[in-house]
Amino acid sequence: MRHTGRKAALLLLLMATLFQGCYSFSGGSVPSHLKTIAVPVFQDRSRAGVAQFRAELTRRLTEKIESQSPLRMTPSRATADCLLEGTIVSFSDEPSQLSSTTERALTNRITISVAALMQDRVKKIVVFERTFTGFADYPVGSFTAQQDAISRSLEMIATDMLDGIVSDWQ
Repeated sequence: MRHTGRKAALLLLLMATLFQGCYSFSGGSVPSHLKTIAVPVFQDRSRAGVAQFRAELTRRLTEKIESQSPLRMTPSRATADCLLEGTIVSFSDEPSQLSSTTERALTNRITISVAALMQDRVKKIVVFERTFTGFADYPVGSFTAQQDAISRSLEMIATDMLDGIVSDWQ
């Protein structure tokens, strides 16, 4: 009986080793000619007075780029191989679930949208230009939960942008 368990474990280990390299992103990866990226602090044109989120979103994104991509951050737009610019274009905090008895909101939804433009400055091409949206619900009346929903929304946007950076190459 002990030999059967060992054989099964060995077979599973062998299968895991064989299939380890089978998955890949469909869009490719960062081209080898790109080594550095500049990400200026995002702008805020949301008309909601959320300028404090600009630096937070930029920080989250740059940390992801540094830890999960081959690109190195550079403060210089002029010498960067690629440039990612972004603008917060909308911020909303609206009811998402109403009580059936009182018709008052039970939960609100934070929704943040960011327009982003990524340029390959070596080949002088636009890699992507699109809007990324993050959202999260929270119980009405809780400031802490609201701030957590904002944080989760920004994290969703930063993650989606990183995916665009590492996978949108032709």
